[in-house]
Amino acid sequence: MNKYIIPILLFAFAILFSYCNPSKKATSSKEKIVKKSTYQADMTALIMNNCTPCHIPPNGRKKPFDNYTNVKTDIDEIIRRIELNPTDKGFMPFKNKTKLSDSTISAFKKWRDDGLLEK
Repeated sequence: MNKYIIPILLFAFAILFSYCNPSKKATSSKEKIVKKSTYQADMTALIMNNCTPCHIPPNGRKKPFDNYTNVKTDIDEIIRRIELNPTDKGFMPFKNKTKLSDSTISAFKKWRDDGLLEK
């Protein structure tokens, strides 16, 4: 019986340690990487769709939000105003009269929280 115990223990350890492979750990950590928002990839279309015509030249009469620098500078004020209710003073988008979707507001916040990356 003793001659079977050692091979059985070796087989059990081999199976146990096969799950400790470092390449499997590296694969699982790669899956947790979250893409950061950027102005060019994520914000440009949102701004063009929701801030036109007031903040997009040549028809806009307000501060232009058609460039990275202006949006980055005013992001906190933009978020504050798009979170207001349509009946609140300073609500944006003023012309639309309806509040932006939660996902759109979250996209603005995510971009800010991700570090206001341009590209």
